[in-house]
Order: sequence, then C-alpha cells, then structure tokens
Amino acid sequence: MTDHGTELSKLKVIFTAEVKKHHYKENGVWMIIHNNVYDVTSFLEEHPGGEDSLLDVAGKEATQDFEDVGHSDDARELMKKYLIGTLPPEEHKKTGGTTGEKDKFEPPCSNLKWAVFALAGALVFGIVLKKYLSK
Repeated sequence: MTDHGTELSKLKVIFTAEVKKHHYKENGVWMIIHNNVYDVTSFLEEHPGGEDSLLDVAGKEATQDFEDVGHSDDARELMKKYLIGTLPPEEHKKTGGTTGEKDKFEPPCSNLKWAVFALAGALVFGIVLKKYLSK
C-alpha cells in the first residue's frame, strides 16, 4: 500500500524521464513527491500558494519543497485526487519512500564541532602559557 491507500500494484509505473516532459500547463504539470507521481494541472488555479509555486517544481522531484512548506493533513488528503503513478523502484530517492511520512531531520555528526573545541582549547592553553612564561 502507498501512503494514499492505493495498492502499489495498481498504480502506473512512470519514469522520471516521462515526468520531466510535463513541466508546463500546455503539456500537463506533473511532479514527484515521495516517489509518487502527481498530475496537478487541474489544481494550478486552486493552489493556495499560487500556481507559480507548483510550476517552479513541475516535471521535477518536489518532495523537499513539499515538506518544507509544512502542508496540512487536509492537503495531504487532497493529494490522493492527483496521484497518477509511482516511480519504478530503481528510481526511488533514498530519502523519499512512499510512506508519506515527513523526513525527519537528523543533523550529521560534525567533525567541525570538535575542531572548534580543539582550537578553542589550544587558544586558551596558548594564552595561559604565554602569561606563565612572561613572569
């Protein structure tokens, strides 16, 4: 099952190359969100954020843009109406998935933090050493 209650086997498999062809009104406005393909052409004029926000990501992978806005549960429910297919498994994005869950932000472990601490420690040590040697 997908996040939309539709059996995955019943969804048409649509390749990214096909989605890329649908990036303007005259040819249809398709986008990829969580590895699912949506045709939002008929929703352009109704979209609360304006049609330009949809046209900006037309024909593209739009998961991050969709999640960054923080769409409501109602908006996620409305998406079901525009679902036309899914990407083949070999084209799935690692962070995408078809679960519909928001990607959880997990900051990477940064070596920069340790470098800053080491530099600060060395600086303090240098100041103390200089004061000690100047006596």
